[in-house]
Amino acid sequence: MKLRLILLFSLSLLFVACNKNNRNPVPSIPFDITIDINLPSYNALISVGTYAYVNGGSRGIIVYRRSIDEFIAFDRHSPMDPAGTCAQPLYPDPNNFLSLIDSCSTARFSLYDGSPITGSDFGLRMYQTIYNGTNQLRIFN
Repeated sequence: MKLRLILLFSLSLLFVACNKNNRNPVPSIPFDITIDINLPSYNALISVGTYAYVNGGSRGIIVYRRSIDEFIAFDRHSPMDPAGTCAQPLYPDPNNFLSLIDSCSTARFSLYDGSPITGSDFGLRMYQTIYNGTNQLRIFN
């Protein structure tokens, strides 16, 4: 009987843990765009460790270049503002550009991987990226 109670308790904890953060509150807006990083508006992406804004998604997209051939893209819609009522989308911290700030809730997120740093149980909505190795970057969901 004791073993059965322990097993039931363990399963209930596992169920709660698995269901806690599996749904990002940011709306999923279908899109599929390709940008040319040689264009002036995306020129910052030529260097590793830089970011650029791209139109698309729910409140715009921020693309970060992690390495020579790896890009990561997140929606600028904060998961702390599911209705999108905050006037300003997420923006990089002027004192630490690898940290994105939600100006309405003061939640912070990592630009490197989208994880919450403070003030949120949810990470950022991430989009798929494919880089052709020269100048074309496809961003989609």
